[in-house]
Amino acid sequence: MSATADQLQAFRYLTADKADTYRLIVRIFLEAKESFALHLRPVDVLDRLTASADDLPALDREDLEPVLTALVGWGNLRADTDNAEVTSVEEFYRTRLLYQLTPAGEAAERAVRRFEDDLVRPGELQTAALADIRAGLGELLVLLDAAATHPDGLDVAKAHRTMRELSGRFTELTDRAQVFIGNLQRTIDLQNLDLDAFVAYKDRLIDYLERFIGDLVLAQADIAARVQEVEARDLADLLDAVAARDLADVVEVDDDLTATTRRDWDLRWAGFRGWFVADERTRTAQADVLRARARSAIPALLRAVAEINRHRLSRTDRRADLRTLATWFATAATDDDAHRIWRAAFGLSPARHLQVDQTTLDARADTPVAATTSWLDADAIVVTPHLRRTGRHVRGGRRPAIIDRTAQKRLLAEKTAAERRQVEAARLGVLTNGTTTLSALAELDRGAFALLLDLLGEALRRPANRDARHVATTADGRLVIVCTPIPGAPLARIDTQDGWLTVPDHEVDIHDAIARAS
Repeated sequence: MSATADQLQAFRYLTADKADTYRLIVRIFLEAKESFALHLRPVDVLDRLTASADDLPALDREDLEPVLTALVGWGNLRADTDNAEVTSVEEFYRTRLLYQLTPAGEAAERAVRRFEDDLVRPGELQTAALADIRAGLGELLVLLDAAATHPDGLDVAKAHRTMRELSGRFTELTDRAQVFIGNLQRTIDLQNLDLDAFVAYKDRLIDYLERFIGDLVLAQADIAARVQEVEARDLADLLDAVAARDLADVVEVDDDLTATTRRDWDLRWAGFRGWFVADERTRTAQADVLRARARSAIPALLRAVAEINRHRLSRTDRRADLRTLATWFATAATDDDAHRIWRAAFGLSPARHLQVDQTTLDARADTPVAATTSWLDADAIVVTPHLRRTGRHVRGGRRPAIIDRTAQKRLLAEKTAAERRQVEAARLGVLTNGTTTLSALAELDRGAFALLLDLLGEALRRPANRDARHVATTADGRLVIVCTPIPGAPLARIDTQDGWLTVPDHEVDIHDAIARAS
């Protein structure tokens, strides 16, 4: 339900005259409510104003009453008659009011607080949030498995707490990531950026991006698998129970509120699922989009650094040159000076370089014409009929010799063949000829090891199927990898020409799709 025009009046205290005073008083009422003081008298407000550290002019009772009245008129405060301390008839007939913060006033001040916090809080790529989400889904699966055997069914309180923690952590992850990517783009575009600070910051930023990308690749596959496991239990009953728990303490629950709460949880889960699980139509999850954006930022940062270094070496900047030229035009004493600056800067003088016939050239040699002469004042230039008809002049004479590129073509063919042999050797080096384990692989050369890493990365970032297998293919569709985790297995060691790598052991089947199909 959208706010009405009267309810939106609660934000007027931010732009009115003496907005600082209004803001301070509303903040006093919000702090009082947070400490369970629901009503304040004007004298209480004056005492809290005196105790505040804000550098504002002192207010007395007469100055305060118009401010409180204005806040009541805008809907931030509510005024109630105060007869609690009346001791005489005169005091009874004198207006005495208690002031209380309204729901609209509280919502407006909390919205402004959130606005200010978001402005100053930096964006971040939260690898810790990924770990928390994985752990939360694990706890949820444990609760769902226990509910299947427990006579009382699902522990709704624990499930509700886990789902709310998951929702909050996911919202924080996505919000902070959006802010970080926006700030990163402004950093790359060099908007209001100190260049020396940027060069020093670049290495740390690239390390930060690479670490997050690696963690996201591993976490996404695990989270996607756990999301699908939760959905395989009974997601509808889980969301029904969580929505009902949300309304457990509501005084009056009607069908509309129940349906709205249930729909909110459906939307939260759909957003959560779409972030980690690839869409069946686009085959892309939002985590893939974030990972691609973070990966593209690394070369963009390197290009920005190269551009900075180029500017430092050449000491030229087209924008600075144009701004300097604009300053010269603005400070020119006369129009003639401005015209001279224009001719010197852009060289747009009358054209005297057309190809003409010999008679015209002889005439120009005998009677030269200055380059500053107007076309209206100069004699006509005679051009050849061919130039007038076609707009171009064809020179006669011998055709240029054709360059023999045979040697260069042979060299390119040899390089292409060598690269093809290297790729084929790497492909043969990773073929397993059946199912094996990573720990059983023989020592790999550099090309085969790089290809294996690409295949594993492509497979593990995809969601597992019902058999907990990850399947992926190379870009050309030639190689297929089927990767299955081995629960409880020790780490596998892969030996290469440059050292060794330890990874969680998996069963792998890497085969040539064309050969197997034939």
